[in-house]
Amino acid sequence: MRETAVRDSARLLERYDATAAAHPALAARLAPLRAAVAAHTAALSLTPSAPPSPSPSRSGGTGAAAPAASGGPVPPKPEEALTELADAERSLSESRTIDLAGAPGELARLLASVAACGAVHAYLLTSNPGATS
Repeated sequence: MRETAVRDSARLLERYDATAAAHPALAARLAPLRAAVAAHTAALSLTPSAPPSPSPSRSGGTGAAAPAASGGPVPPKPEEALTELADAERSLSESRTIDLAGAPGELARLLASVAACGAVHAYLLTSNPGATS
C-alpha cells in the first residue's frame, strides 16, 4: 500500500513539473503546492525496513482513482492545465481516503493528512488567486 502511495505521489509530482514547464507563468503559483507534494512523497517513502520498490505492480491500496499524471500532454490553456491538475489531486485524495480502511495505524494517519492536503490543493488550483470576496 505504501509503495502504491509513493508511486502515485511521484506521478503527481511529475504532473506538476510538466504543467510548470508547459506554462511558465504558472510556475510561481504551483511552486508551494509542488513542494508539498514532494514532501508527501518523501514522507510516504520513509519506511522502517527497505525503500519502496520501483516495480509497476500494484500491491495493496485500491489505486482506483490514481491520477493519470504522467499520461497525456498538458492542456494548452493554463486554466485547463490547472483544472486537470486539480482533478488529479482530487482523484488521488479520494483514492487515499478509500485506502484508509485497510491501512495500519501510522500509515492511515499519514494517508489521511496527505488526502486532506490534496483536497485543499484541488481547491487552491481552481480558485481565483487574489480575488476578494
